[in-house]
Amino acid sequence: MTISLYDLTVPVFLRNFKAMSAFLAKGEAWAAEQGVDPADLLGARLFEDMAPLTGQVQRACDSAKFTIVRVGGIENVAMADEETSFADLQERIARTVAFVQACPREAIDGKDDAAVTLTTPRGSFDFTGKSYVLNFVQPNFYFHMTTAYALLRHKGVPVGKLDFLGGL
Repeated sequence: MTISLYDLTVPVFLRNFKAMSAFLAKGEAWAAEQGVDPADLLGARLFEDMAPLTGQVQRACDSAKFTIVRVGGIENVAMADEETSFADLQERIARTVAFVQACPREAIDGKDDAAVTLTTPRGSFDFTGKSYVLNFVQPNFYFHMTTAYALLRHKGVPVGKLDFLGGL
C-alpha cells in the first residue's frame, strides 16, 4: 500500500491545526484565569533570536499553505504577519485551514517527482514534491508547532502531550 502526498499533507495539517487551535485556546484561557497579560504569552521566545509565539504560529501556517502552493500549483493567498492577539492567531489558523481544505486531492497526488524550488534569502533549494514534503515541510511544520506548544508550556500553561497530539 502506498501513501499519497495528499495523505501526508492535507489531513496531517488539518488535524494538527485543530490541536494547535485548542492548545492556544487553553493558553488564552489560562492567561485570563491567572491574570497574566496575553502579550506575555504571545511575545514569548525560547531565545532572543527566535520568533515569538505569534511567529511560530505564522510559520506553521505558512508551511502548510506553501505546500499547497508549491506542490499543488494552487494560487497563493497572501497573509500578512500582523497577528497581535489570540483571536488573530485563531483567525490565521482558520484562514489557513480553509485554504488547505480547498485543495483538491488531484492537485497534490501524483506530484512525487514534480520539481519544487524553494527560494530563500540563503539561496535556492531544489526538491521533488516527495522530498520537499518529507525532508522540508514536515520537519519545518512540526518544528514551529512544537515550539508554539513549548512556549506556552514554558510560561506555565497547563498543556500536556495529549494537547499537542490533539487528544487522540
